Amino acid sequence: MFAKAFRVKSNTAIKGSDRRKLRADVTTAFPTLGTDQVSELVPGKEELNIVKLYAYKGDAVTVYVSGGNPILFELEKNLYPTVYTLWSYPDLLPTFTTWPLVLEKLVGGADLMLPGLVMPPAGLPQVQKGDLCAISLVGNRAPVAIGVAAMSTAEMLTSGLKGRGFSVLHTYQDHLWRSGNKSSPPSIAPLALDSADLSEEKGSVQVDSTLQGDMRHMILEGEEENGEAHQACEEKSLSEAPEDTSTGGLNQDSTDSKTLQEQMDELLQQCFLHALKCRVKKADLPLLTSTFLGSHMFSCCPEGRQLDIRKSSYKKLSKFLQQMQQEQIIQVKELSKGVESIVAVDWKHPRITSFVIPEPSPTSQTIQEGSREQPYHPPDIKPLYCVPASMTLLFQESGHKKGSFLEGSEVRTIIINYAKKNDLVDADNKNLVKLDPILCDCILEKNEQHTVMKLPWDSLLTRCLEKLQPAYQVTFPGQEPIVKKGKICPIDITLAQRASNKKVTVVRNLEAYGLDPYSVAAILQQRCQASTTVTPAPGAKDSLQVQIQGNQVHHLGWLLLEEYQLPRKHIQGLEKAPKPGKKK
Repeated sequence: MFAKAFRVKSNTAIKGSDRRKLRADVTTAFPTLGTDQVSELVPGKEELNIVKLYAYKGDAVTVYVSGGNPILFELEKNLYPTVYTLWSYPDLLPTFTTWPLVLEKLVGGADLMLPGLVMPPAGLPQVQKGDLCAISLVGNRAPVAIGVAAMSTAEMLTSGLKGRGFSVLHTYQDHLWRSGNKSSPPSIAPLALDSADLSEEKGSVQVDSTLQGDMRHMILEGEEENGEAHQACEEKSLSEAPEDTSTGGLNQDSTDSKTLQEQMDELLQQCFLHALKCRVKKADLPLLTSTFLGSHMFSCCPEGRQLDIRKSSYKKLSKFLQQMQQEQIIQVKELSKGVESIVAVDWKHPRITSFVIPEPSPTSQTIQEGSREQPYHPPDIKPLYCVPASMTLLFQESGHKKGSFLEGSEVRTIIINYAKKNDLVDADNKNLVKLDPILCDCILEKNEQHTVMKLPWDSLLTRCLEKLQPAYQVTFPGQEPIVKKGKICPIDITLAQRASNKKVTVVRNLEAYGLDPYSVAAILQQRCQASTTVTPAPGAKDSLQVQIQGNQVHHLGWLLLEEYQLPRKHIQGLEKAPKPGKKK
């Protein structure tokens, strides 16, 4: 369903009544969740957004987003969890296991065929046709997909594990997953499965000679754009498959012995110390705690990991920072009512000085490049000049005609060569150029035609550049240059006051710099912990604007300047950022 890009219709903060209804719906749809778990999944006060979108096949889908991640989606009045939610509640649905090499096909839109299932020692989970199920990979209980059973467990066994097993709705690495923070599945050890069990399972699999030695039977029938059946997986021996469980960064590591909460506590401490050691400077203080989290700590989170304070033992940023203050690493003060700031940092504290910046995770480096988006690189923007009809005679000798695009240096060379070739350099003063009829017609005003006979070189060149039409060239890495007339519009950041007397930050013209407004909105929603909306930009054809609740210019500036490395000259409105200590 989300194998291809979807179109967002709206993105709004949830109302109190809708929040209560969603809790009731979650309780009904997933009765195994306790009251505390439902409250954790659908928090009472924290930011929660409703995103209405259209999938690429036209299905109308409602997505619920919390903490920047999609947690649930609703299709035809049925509620489904996302992989982000299943990683926190891996036992929410009956789970079936397949091989890692199958994941690529599922992400591409294929359904899961029964020959691709791994038969566990305890047998397959008991489900009925139409039941919602999770799909995980060998060696890791963290689900990587959800789907609807095409037949009951009894029918699966009766069929000899042949035919279509599950209609897949959503997977790790699809576009719904990409709308979140793009973290990788956590390592969750299989239930009651130790090394002896694994040996027994491998043995039981190898007994089945009809499956061993060839995976030609494992056909994944997905749908391409033309509606034809998806092709089969490459050949792979079942006896070899368990050795490939590290595919996609899903292999287990030493963190398996720790609880998810302990792992999150460690990640929180790591990002905190990394941010203080490498990103925050004395000149940045006082620093809003929300800015410290959104612009500094999130940026220090290792690739493939998801920093979520709610899953730590601290639950809230303020509680965590209080602990760090008790350890005398930082000092936090409430400089204005309800707004806390870091006002001092002890950079000589042993925990900071001894902190070693972690190297990139080898797990994240092994993820296939084709299965993730490439990092953003700013385009090379070069000003150009276009030859108008009125200047054609001056440039035709150099082989240029109306509509030709030239760089400033090329224009200067052409003018200098024209003057020298036509003996226009003043013999008595080499700094002056005599104006012939062509130069007079091209660069002089009507009232100057009979009074200005000579011009200095710099004045001649300046006038010539002013008479040419402005243009620009944009070159994105690995792409052909794009040339357009006019001046490139800067990224425009403004503040607006809404009817509720609340400030909102509006940013326009992101597309001109190769930035996806929806991706920027998703990042800002997580970092600012504020609702975001993407709407058509007024007065601009085929252009979108991102609206963020509150004054978020500081977050925007950090994202555009520091992370995306865009030149400051192409961004206007950065001066509207709130001053430290002032309420947004």
